[in-house]
Amino acid sequence: MVRKMTTLATAGGIALVVLVTILLLSLVTGLRQMLVSAGSSDKLIAMRKGATSDVMSFVPREAVQALRYLPGIAQTAEGEPLVSPEFISQPTLFTKQGNKEMVLVRGVTPMGFQVHKHLRFVAGRAPRPAVREAVVGRAASQRYQGLGLGETLSFGDRSWTIVGIFTAHDSAFESEVWLDVGELFKDGTAAGCSGVRFIMAPGTDRETLIRRIADDPRISLAARSEIDYYEEQAEGAKALYLLTIVLALIMGTGAVFGAMNTMFAAVTHRTAEIGTLRALGFSQWSILTSFVSESVCLAFLGYGLGVLLGVGAVTLVNGLMQGVAFQLPSFSTAVVTLRVSTLALLVAFGLAIIIGIIGGFFPARLAARLRVTEALRRG
Repeated sequence: MVRKMTTLATAGGIALVVLVTILLLSLVTGLRQMLVSAGSSDKLIAMRKGATSDVMSFVPREAVQALRYLPGIAQTAEGEPLVSPEFISQPTLFTKQGNKEMVLVRGVTPMGFQVHKHLRFVAGRAPRPAVREAVVGRAASQRYQGLGLGETLSFGDRSWTIVGIFTAHDSAFESEVWLDVGELFKDGTAAGCSGVRFIMAPGTDRETLIRRIADDPRISLAARSEIDYYEEQAEGAKALYLLTIVLALIMGTGAVFGAMNTMFAAVTHRTAEIGTLRALGFSQWSILTSFVSESVCLAFLGYGLGVLLGVGAVTLVNGLMQGVAFQLPSFSTAVVTLRVSTLALLVAFGLAIIIGIIGGFFPARLAARLRVTEALRRG
């Protein structure tokens, strides 16, 4: 209370470290959640061998037809294979702020809405084939011009009416536009698609089916679990983890010096008190733990303030900005919803405590080593 400004400055420095840590880790958590939640354990994706994403892949129509009737692929009650050939296009659209961004447009057949069974329409309905209708993810609808229900999407020399808005567990699909695959081409036909997604029949061994697809000369494709596919797409999150660690170390170092400055000032102003305590029989260990405990209390104060600011900042970003735009490996833009995780709070807490302990230890050691006579004389 005597050193209000230095105490608040130290707590504020720690709070800033906590704030930045929570924001960056919330972004990383949101990015991973957005990508990994798009995958399903019973679903596979087949692409050209060597392709790292369906944007860079091409699957001939003959391969699609051969794939549809392989053993191990699930079917509808009517006996139709649950196989979704999909073509990817990436036109540039305007955001509501007037910026240009590349958006992923996914051409699907009506079967695609059964294969992607986690999609839920929050407004409107699914598009009808061959009538120039499209549906959009909720995040895309909020971010881009002309993607509201009943509005018109235009790119190239064609246009589509938006007839539905869907959600998909906050996954990357919510940043996409979906329309009839035939409508992506002027003549309504294509020599193939970008990739094929399909559901495995219950009881099918995944690895056996993947090997069968790879070894079949009619198909000559590489298949993988959809979860594994999106795990690979989420590799970019590792760079954000590294950035978080680097920034936390840089800012944490500054906060440590701030805490040390405050505690050294406390030792200077309380030498008489320290001498009196030593004269009364308090040990060096008691003096040491007393000052370190005071520094840790400052860290607790900074952590509490930082959590309030961090959670408030995440809420503000998600509410006002509808998340953060993130460029995927496919070069299209996805909207990431920031998520405050338990891990982010624990990491921020650990940083705050480490800052408090290191920042208080050296001044505390100085206080504990003061001789009784010297401390009383200085006081």
